[in-house]
Amino acid sequence: MICKDHEEQLKVQTILKDTCLPEYSNPPIHGARIVDTIIGNEELEAEWHAEVIAMSERLKSNRRQMVEKLKALGSTHDWSHIESQIGMFAYTGLTKDMVEEMRGLSVYLPYDGRVCIASVTQNNIDYVCECMHKVSHGKEL
Repeated sequence: MICKDHEEQLKVQTILKDTCLPEYSNPPIHGARIVDTIIGNEELEAEWHAEVIAMSERLKSNRRQMVEKLKALGSTHDWSHIESQIGMFAYTGLTKDMVEEMRGLSVYLPYDGRVCIASVTQNNIDYVCECMHKVSHGKEL
């Protein structure tokens, strides 16, 4: 905010604090109500558990397929760390320069070389692996 003087700045600051404080002190309850609805209903909770397991299995499968595809492309790097990690993200070991090359191929990763395993699909896994192989082939990770 740009104010004409210190007095106006204090008034604006008070109004902003009065507006913001309730938002941060009392976060929306919608998320908690959704969770309560799901875990309060045996059928919905069972469905949620099944979906969590399915997503976990898909992530494991993506990791396994990426390692297999990189090997099939002829990569001599040890990519086993991708499969041994857990969660939605995997550190690939790609360097900042390699990530820059990946970006030039329209595959966007943060400079630490971390890939979102959840964003890898059956429609893009081949391309992602081909790009990883292309930028890392013959280079030290």
